[in-house]
Amino acid sequence: MNATVIAIYVAAALAEIAGCFAFWAWLRNGQSVWWIAPGIACLIAFAWLLTLAPTDAAGRAYAAYGGVYIAASLAWLWAVEKSKPDTWDLLGAAVCVAGAAIILFAPRSA
Repeated sequence: MNATVIAIYVAAALAEIAGCFAFWAWLRNGQSVWWIAPGIACLIAFAWLLTLAPTDAAGRAYAAYGGVYIAASLAWLWAVEKSKPDTWDLLGAAVCVAGAAIILFAPRSA
């Protein structure tokens, strides 16, 4: 995979997960309502980052991003929530990342 594409999708995934987690922390974990301010900023960054994906169709960018998001969510689960993904989580993420790579980098006719 192209390093720039990987960086865009990883940054987008981290921004989306952090933004959604901020709302989760506020609504489910009893954190201050002020958690939503950085959450909103992260979700704006996420949307902007996806516009940088080098593809001609938004739907294709979102579909390819989905696989990266799944893998990043499991990394978040492990790093932030301190819950280690199991074998099935990792296998599922690998399948999704492979699918994302096919969607994004498959040769296409004009």
